[in-house]
Amino acid sequence: MSKEYDVVIVGGGTGGYVAAIRASQLGLSTAIVEKNKLGGTCLHAGCIPSKALLKSAEVFQTAKHSEDYGILSTQVELDFSKVQQRKEQIVEKLYSGVQYLMNKGKIDVYEGTGRMLGPSIFSPMAGSISVEFTNGDENEVLIPKNVILATGSRPNTLPNLEVDGEKVITSDEALKMENLPTSIIIVGGGVIGVEWASMLCDFGVSVTIVEYSERILPTEDEDVSKEMHRALVSRGVEIVTGAEVLPETLQKEAEVVIEAQTSNGKQTFKGEKLLLSVGRKANTEGIGIENTSIELDRGFIMTNEYYQTKESHIYAIGDVIGGLQLAHVASHEGIKAVEHIAGRTSILMRSTDIPRCIYSSPQAASVGLTEEEAIDNGFQVKVGKFPFQAVGKALISGEESGFAKIIADKETDDLLGVHLIGPNVTELISEAGLAKVLDATPWEMAHAVHPHPSLSEVLGEAALSVDGKAIHF
Repeated sequence: MSKEYDVVIVGGGTGGYVAAIRASQLGLSTAIVEKNKLGGTCLHAGCIPSKALLKSAEVFQTAKHSEDYGILSTQVELDFSKVQQRKEQIVEKLYSGVQYLMNKGKIDVYEGTGRMLGPSIFSPMAGSISVEFTNGDENEVLIPKNVILATGSRPNTLPNLEVDGEKVITSDEALKMENLPTSIIIVGGGVIGVEWASMLCDFGVSVTIVEYSERILPTEDEDVSKEMHRALVSRGVEIVTGAEVLPETLQKEAEVVIEAQTSNGKQTFKGEKLLLSVGRKANTEGIGIENTSIELDRGFIMTNEYYQTKESHIYAIGDVIGGLQLAHVASHEGIKAVEHIAGRTSILMRSTDIPRCIYSSPQAASVGLTEEEAIDNGFQVKVGKFPFQAVGKALISGEESGFAKIIADKETDDLLGVHLIGPNVTELISEAGLAKVLDATPWEMAHAVHPHPSLSEVLGEAALSVDGKAIHF
C-alpha cells in the first residue's frame, strides 16, 4: 500500500510539526511520521517539562523566603510527587494542542518509524518513506515529492561511562525521577547542566558540577559565565572546572563515586546519583540515510542554507543538522525549508540573530557575538554594561544581581551582541533579538522608551552606557 504527498516529514518534534503546519498553510499535501509522540523531545523530554520543574523550584524558594516580602509562613514543604504531576499536566495539555493543530491543518500523522528507501518501483529517486507502524500493522510506503528530516537528537554520553537509568542518568531519566536524591554529581557545566544544578539546588539537593572546560557555560560571554558561577556557588553549588572525568574509576554501590583529573591532581566526587550533561547526539540511525547520497559531518546531516541535503528534494532541520540545538531554531528552519519547497522567497536565518536562553536562577540570555568572538572576528568593540541593582523593578522583585552587557562595533556603531543575566532575562532578550534582526545600533535601542518601573530599563541604560551616557549608574 502506498500514498503520495507533496511533503513527508520524518519526526514530529517542534521543528517537524511546525514545518507541517506551514506546509499545510501553503496548500501542500503533508504527512508526519513520528515513532513516539508529537511534540518530540522539547515537549516530552526537554524544554517544557524541565521548565515546569524549574518554575516549581523557583516558587519553593520564594515561599521559603516569603518573610523578605513581609509574608509570614510557618511551614513550607515540598511535595515532589505534585511537582511531577503538575509537569505532566502541562505536557499533556500542550500535547493535546499539537494534536488539534494536526487535525486543523488536515495533516496525516503516521505513528511509526520512517525509513527512506533508495530508488525503487515506487520512485526513481531516493526518498520514498517506508513506515513501520508502532502497533505492528503492515508497513506502508509514502511517496513524497519532498522529504524533511526532523529526527532530532538524544543525550550524549561519555565513552565507557554506561548510563544505567538509576545511578548514572541523563536528563531523560532525571525528568522521570519519583524522588529527589540527597546529592548529585553533574558532569557537564553547559546550559543543561547549569539548569539542572540550579533546579536541584533549589529543591534542597547537594549539587556538584564537574566541567571539562576552564569555566561553566563556555560558549557564553565570559562575564556572564563568571556571574553564573558566583551566583551558583553563593547558593551552595560546588563547581569544579578544568576537570576530566575518568570513567574507569566509576563505582556504584550505596553511592556513586568517580574521580576526575584536575590541575591539582586527581579529585574524588561522591553523590547519590550522577547526571551526564555532555551535549546531544543527532538521531541519524535507522532512517535510511545509507540509501541516499546524504552526507554527514561529525554525525550531523550536512545541508545548504536552504536546508537541502545532497539530495536536493530531501531537506533536514533541527538538532539533526547540528548548529544551535534549540527548539525555536528548529521551528524557524522548518518554516524556511517549507517555503523553499513552495518556491517562496524567504530571508535566510543568521545564527547571530538567534536568542539563546538559560532558565536557571539567575536566568541568562544572549544574542549575537560574545565580546571575545567579536574581537576574534576583527571588530574594534565598545562595550556598555548596566547592573540590575540600579533598576528599581529588580529591587521590587527581590532579584537585584546580574547585568545587561551590549557589544557594538566602534567604527560603524552596529550592534554585535547583547548578553543578560538576572531576573526574567529570557523574556527581555526578545527586544535585543529584534534589534539584531533590524541591524539596530545602541543609540536606537536607547531611544526606544522603556516603561518605568520595568526590568526592560536595563537594556535602555546598557545601550546608553556603550557611549558612557548611562543615567542611573
